[in-house]
Amino acid sequence: MPASSPGGRTTRAAASPRAAGRTVSATGGRTVAAPGAAKAPAKKAAQAAAKAPARKTTAQAPARTAPAAKAAVKKASVARKAAVAKKAPATKAPVAKKAPAAKAPVATKAPAGTIPSSLARGRAAGVGPTGRVTPTFPEPKRLRKHGPARILAVCNQKGGVGKTTSTINLGAALAEYGRKVLLVDFDPQGALSVGLGINPLALEQTVHNLLMEPGVRAEDILLRTDVPGLDLLPANIDLSAAEVQLVNEVAREQTLARALATVSDDYDVILVDCQPSLGLLTINALTAADGVIIPSECEFFALRGVALLIQTIEKIRERLNPDLELEGILATMYDSRTLHGREVLARVVEAFGDKVFHTVINRTVRFPETTVAGEPITTYASSSGGAHAYRELAKELLAR
Repeated sequence: MPASSPGGRTTRAAASPRAAGRTVSATGGRTVAAPGAAKAPAKKAAQAAAKAPARKTTAQAPARTAPAAKAAVKKASVARKAAVAKKAPATKAPVAKKAPAAKAPVATKAPAGTIPSSLARGRAAGVGPTGRVTPTFPEPKRLRKHGPARILAVCNQKGGVGKTTSTINLGAALAEYGRKVLLVDFDPQGALSVGLGINPLALEQTVHNLLMEPGVRAEDILLRTDVPGLDLLPANIDLSAAEVQLVNEVAREQTLARALATVSDDYDVILVDCQPSLGLLTINALTAADGVIIPSECEFFALRGVALLIQTIEKIRERLNPDLELEGILATMYDSRTLHGREVLARVVEAFGDKVFHTVINRTVRFPETTVAGEPITTYASSSGGAHAYRELAKELLAR
């Protein structure tokens, strides 16, 4: 229905719901919201506002719980990996402990002084230290007649390899088997003379006089030893002057050969103990000799010295003594417990083959004791291993 206003204007009531909630102001002609109509939208707004946070909360809950679940899964996975990682060393630890335990017995064998099992098996099979089957050498037969002598130079330019020790004991062992042996001390140090109990400083005539004085013969300076069948031509420091004096002599390399010619027919073997050098005295010994015995310590530097000496022997054979032969290489001061000693001996056998004696001289304290006593080991300690070794060497030398 139209309503009249004080101003004569009429207004039409709104037929729509929105209009229904409005009234016309009586004074200003403005439309004013009715009190009842305003409550309905307010309730709806309150309800909508109340519902909106609830929806956001329920929507965010899964978003908040999902990372927590993932973190829990990840934490469980890390815990499983940590457990596996802790178990792995536990399984490997026994293996790591077993390896040293298996090697420990091998490491303790060498200090104990035991022979390696491989060498023990080889000895049981008849294999000697040289890696070859050791033959049984026959017992030397006694000789009805002596001479002429075979002259052997015991030579090595390296000192301390057992030249003098081998000369004394090999000569004594040969004398035991009925050979007449003459030892020639051709070293100015006079070690061979001292080793047989002779004071070289108290001698009036020595090898020096034999070489440098034409009227002196070998019989004039010859000395008998306490070993039957073993004689000596002694030397002392005077022999060092002969090397200088011989420089101006004609055929100076044959001086020793001429001196030994007068006694050669009286002996079976003449052993010349050379000085540790390749000087004129050593050249004299090699020129007079029929063969060379090279004692070599089972050590690297001695092995190197053997190679140099072989070259010198070749030169002597070409220029001065065509009949000179390498009688053999004698391994001395051998210790089967050391790997280095076994390797050096194997290298010598590999290089020189059958020229290496089957007999090997082991290291023993008996040899220094015999030097102090002034007698060979064959009489000082007749039943020792060293005495047996030199007897075997004598039989091997005579069997060649």
